[in-house]
Amino acid sequence: MSLLRPAAAAVASILPALAASAQDFNATPPNAPDQRPAFEGQTRAPVLTDDIALKTDVITDGLDHPWGMEQLPDGGWLVTERPGKMRVIAPDGTLSDPISGLPEIDVTGQGGLLDVLLAEDFEQSRRLWFSYAAPAEGGNHTAVATATLSADNSALEGVEQIFAQVPVYDGKLHFGSRLVHDGEGNLFVTLGERSDTPIRDTAQQDDNHLGKLLRIDAMTGAPAEGNPGLGLPEVWAKGFRNVQAAARDGQGRLWTVEHGPKGGDELNRPEAGRNYGWPVITYGLDYSGAPINEGITAKDGMEQPVYYWDPVIAPSGMMFYAGEMFPEWEGDILIGNLQTDKAFTRLRLDGDLVAGEARYLDGVGRVRDIAVAADGAVMLLTDEDNGALLRVSRE
Repeated sequence: MSLLRPAAAAVASILPALAASAQDFNATPPNAPDQRPAFEGQTRAPVLTDDIALKTDVITDGLDHPWGMEQLPDGGWLVTERPGKMRVIAPDGTLSDPISGLPEIDVTGQGGLLDVLLAEDFEQSRRLWFSYAAPAEGGNHTAVATATLSADNSALEGVEQIFAQVPVYDGKLHFGSRLVHDGEGNLFVTLGERSDTPIRDTAQQDDNHLGKLLRIDAMTGAPAEGNPGLGLPEVWAKGFRNVQAAARDGQGRLWTVEHGPKGGDELNRPEAGRNYGWPVITYGLDYSGAPINEGITAKDGMEQPVYYWDPVIAPSGMMFYAGEMFPEWEGDILIGNLQTDKAFTRLRLDGDLVAGEARYLDGVGRVRDIAVAADGAVMLLTDEDNGALLRVSRE
């Protein structure tokens, strides 16, 4: 578990990013060939190429299906593992023992300990938030808790659950969830619709949190002031499938990326009170190959995605790049890929539309989360039995 050990995918040689990104992935046939985008550039944007040589190093491995990460003030990383552990990776790559104080977590299927988010004043307050699958009578549900991290990084103190999704459901899929500060003392929380038929249809109903984007007070979990009144008062927008990627852009606006079914991963810029359509409209098919409901991709009163993928990239984790190491990528969206042929995707925006796409790094693994380090390096967290924290830098 040494610092800056070359990752297996990078041992043979350091190749220009051009070699990783210029392959014409747009030539791969879609799963839904009869579907058509609603506007030019909504899918299969031009392939971006560059000549940046990338180096990938292992900071640490031996992680058990890690899920979320945040950089600490000393340069280390706070990492969650889905089976119910939180650890600190020191700047030299040393992996801590599990942090004590976590609540009971239901580790089933895709459920477990999920995202983690540090307070913007963490260096002073030591406050953090985390999301997890919480056991409950009749099944489980996605919950959010807040706590402070002890000065020696060994324990969570004052743990308080501030939110729990309704309804409780006895299932193992589509828990979400990403946590994002809104810049006004609130949290955006993304929630899955639990996948199964017919419960996924309740993403369109206003009496629950399934398939919803929430905005809650970060300390109390109460509905944030100014929410649009879309059903339950915590709800900011609805009609999502399973959002596991969310970030704010340089203007402070929230963007999300969600898992589609067989095709239909979506990039959205959610706005208050809007309906993003799932499962009434979608660019994709059911895993059986059958249409989802009526098989339509557009309907009045439902928003179109900014961009979609068919076939999918299986997106998890995203950021808007801002750093000194890759100035050519400034402002671009970087998205982790759970599909193992490429580690991450880069999107270039022109205004609020996608102008180009690139994909990087063969065979690194299932990237569950992606972040930018203080020095501008891109950090990847791989969701594997032997998961790893990887550093992607400029050769």
